[in-house]
Amino acid sequence: MTTQKIAETRGMWLGAVGVAIFSLTLPFTRMAVAELNPVFVALGRAVVAATLSAVLLWQMRAQWPDRQQLRGLLITALGVVVGFPVFSSIAMHYVPASHGAVVLGILPLATALFAALRFDERPSVGFWIMALIGSGLVVAFALQQGGGSFHLADFALFAAVIAAAMGYAEGGRLSQAMGGQQVICWALVLSMPVLLPVTVWLGWRYGLQASAHAWLGFAYVSLFSMFIGFFFWYKGLAIGGIARVGQVQLIQPFLTLLGAALLVGENLTLSNVAFALAVILVVGIGRRMKIQR
Repeated sequence: MTTQKIAETRGMWLGAVGVAIFSLTLPFTRMAVAELNPVFVALGRAVVAATLSAVLLWQMRAQWPDRQQLRGLLITALGVVVGFPVFSSIAMHYVPASHGAVVLGILPLATALFAALRFDERPSVGFWIMALIGSGLVVAFALQQGGGSFHLADFALFAAVIAAAMGYAEGGRLSQAMGGQQVICWALVLSMPVLLPVTVWLGWRYGLQASAHAWLGFAYVSLFSMFIGFFFWYKGLAIGGIARVGQVQLIQPFLTLLGAALLVGENLTLSNVAFALAVILVVGIGRRMKIQR
């Protein structure tokens, strides 16, 4: 096995761990926004993670990013620290986590698109065909569940997809030079001056009274979804390639469906399993397609 193949395989496994962590984001967000303001949950989780990030950066004695890195970090923050959490939290206030899971299934295609447009990765025609088929499967699933149409919350989920894809692609490239830990930590810390006062105001305006169940959801999305998961995810993208490792996300909707069933009691049907198997097959084929880096 060549050095590049070994790196790609390792990147896929690290990406898979990140995906497993991210797959529970929607169910736990659903738990939190049932009792807490959705925007407070979205920004508050970033404030908690930013506090942990500041401590970690201090312990690592990390150097201040240069001007070019700062630009990339701000784009990353706009995508994964602000954009995705806000739009997905709003959507979870109105639709089940299982619904959000299938709509977010187009995220791998969007991530590959951002990588191709923003950087030098050029997926082959076969890769794009597999990505389109996989994304088409999850879109068809979403339409089936929605009775042939999209909910208004779907537009928020589509915006979340665009934001996350932008942040994943930019952060994955930065990780090649800075490391996955520093990328997400700096993105969070740089966001803190804006997010902290807004979060405090939202907490005062809408209140913080909620059950332990809701705060458990908030704790998970703060510690795992907004912090630890990115260590694995950005490292995987950096060494395995953004477009290829991004394909691992095709299985995320179905891991989320399972999490939604276990955590918030949403239904898991035979059609869910059938679509999951079909998408996993497409991921396996896409994994073998050539990608120029």
